[in-house]
Amino acid sequence: MPLRSDWSAELCPIARTLDVVGDPWALLVLRQALSGARRFEEFRSALGIADNVLSRRLRTLVEQGLLERSPYTDSGRTRDEYLLTPAGSDLLPVVHALLLWGEKHRPHDDPAVRMAIVHRGCGQVSRYAEVCSECGEELRPDDVTWRKSWREPQDLPLVGARPQ
Repeated sequence: MPLRSDWSAELCPIARTLDVVGDPWALLVLRQALSGARRFEEFRSALGIADNVLSRRLRTLVEQGLLERSPYTDSGRTRDEYLLTPAGSDLLPVVHALLLWGEKHRPHDDPAVRMAIVHRGCGQVSRYAEVCSECGEELRPDDVTWRKSWREPQDLPLVGARPQ
């Protein structure tokens, strides 16, 4: 498959956005960051991604302002954690839209395998990506849980960007 074009200067904002998050690995890395992954090993373990591919995606997401590096010390060695920026957190409705579309149009063969968006503010499952379908409040990473039927515990609280 040939490499795609550079869409960063396109007039269309959809094309410019896809220039940053159009790669499936980028969205999966962001999904894991929303789920609380911060360290290289956490991303690698959750995604089963090759080190060189993950390194490139993390570097690109940092360069594009969706993640930021934060150093930490591990066994005397300085390493980086990758934290969501406000721009990265703002992609939550996009990730939710993909979740909802996938549940509707690409359901798992086993009907018991499902994923839902739970608004912690009202405790209800939302059928919408950006606002709670039950109470109308905005869905923010710090007030959303993803309910995954295949996981224990089923509810996974999300994390957003650190306050600026």
